[in-house]
Amino acid sequence: MRALIQRVSKASVKVDGKIIGEINKGLVVLLGVNNNDNNDTAGFLANKIINLRIFEDESGKFNLSAMDLGAEILAISQFTLYADCRRGRRPGFTEAAHPDISEPLYNQFIQLLKTSGLKVETGQFGAHMLVEIHNDGPVTIMLDSDEKR
Repeated sequence: MRALIQRVSKASVKVDGKIIGEINKGLVVLLGVNNNDNNDTAGFLANKIINLRIFEDESGKFNLSAMDLGAEILAISQFTLYADCRRGRRPGFTEAAHPDISEPLYNQFIQLLKTSGLKVETGQFGAHMLVEIHNDGPVTIMLDSDEKR
């Protein structure tokens, strides 16, 4: 799995012009699932994200996590994180898992985030979404579960 994490002051996601997910201060997590991912991968990334210290303390240092602050999370499925642009001009997506695999793992990831007690909002799997992100900092971090293996 790949997770692109953005620290935000607020964010929302719309489908067909209607807001379906909205948060205030917290994290937007764009999540891509690949063919080698499983429930353990989802657990690893969910735990890493909620405990990642990317919020500033009173000294301006990255010492606080989403859990420390009770931050909110907006999680969006995004298969394009597995785009392969090495050849040609059109990205390939063979590393991105088929929806039969990725949707259950995305839902598992969401459930794991929710067990933290944090407010978790989501996009709609497979839908065309308009995501509004107010990146705070800006702070943007990429996590890849392959680094765990």
